[in-house]
Amino acid sequence: MPSVGVPDLYANLTDDQLIDAVLARGNLPHHVAIIMDGNGRWARRRYLPRVAGHRAGRHAVRRCVRTSSRLGIGVLTIYTFSQENFNRPEAEVQALWRFLEESLTGERDELNRQGVKLRATGELSRLPAPARTALEQTIAALAANDGLILNLALAYGGRQEILRAAASLARRHAAGELALDDFDEQELRKGLYTPDIPDPDLVIRTSGESRLSNFLLWQSAYAELLTTPVLWPDFGVRDLLLAIANYQGRERRYGALPDCEDHRGRASSRFDIARWKRLLKVRL
Repeated sequence: MPSVGVPDLYANLTDDQLIDAVLARGNLPHHVAIIMDGNGRWARRRYLPRVAGHRAGRHAVRRCVRTSSRLGIGVLTIYTFSQENFNRPEAEVQALWRFLEESLTGERDELNRQGVKLRATGELSRLPAPARTALEQTIAALAANDGLILNLALAYGGRQEILRAAASLARRHAAGELALDDFDEQELRKGLYTPDIPDPDLVIRTSGESRLSNFLLWQSAYAELLTTPVLWPDFGVRDLLLAIANYQGRERRYGALPDCEDHRGRASSRFDIARWKRLLKVRL
């Protein structure tokens, strides 16, 4: 994966060695979210129908699930089907739902062996009955697992999710359950599709595009973003590992300043007013 800002020493490592290096470095993201983009272009470059790109992308999902499980990552969210995808040609949409049903059934035993728990985020009532049944059956079959949470964003839209949460606040207020002065982020969060899943630490988008495309808009407010030119079906174990290594080298400040050091190398609080006056030569 070019230009992800990871140490050159990683270049010659095997995948297993890279996994060990990432684990040894620590500071792993707890929640990784991926916008899987580029299936259509992957197929077009091979003179194949678009659905062939979606089928090839299934292997990339499998690689990311296995690698995330091996690293001990808590949550992997993948943007599987957006609200906007309903605007695609009807034949492609129906093929995608059949492919989802096939994938859920075909991957169920392997996910169970890995201890993966399945969740789903989105307007699930819009799924066709066969796909919704396969989803519900797979969630139930994996419910007892306590490993990686694989969260599928299905019929999902970030703006729609925020509107849904805001409407929930309004209904609770109208019912006398919540005072207007008690509206805050935590109360709004209760109306999200998966309020118990922590916000993503790292959002990856494949195929070189640099936009969120209505994906986890509320939850990604402080996520680290990374884009790669790799098309989704080609996204491999190494690509995911290098993205995580890039994340490990970033400093997450959430809008604040990092702790500083004084001239002796000792930690100095960012709230040390006297120190800031000296540095800025402020006279009051």
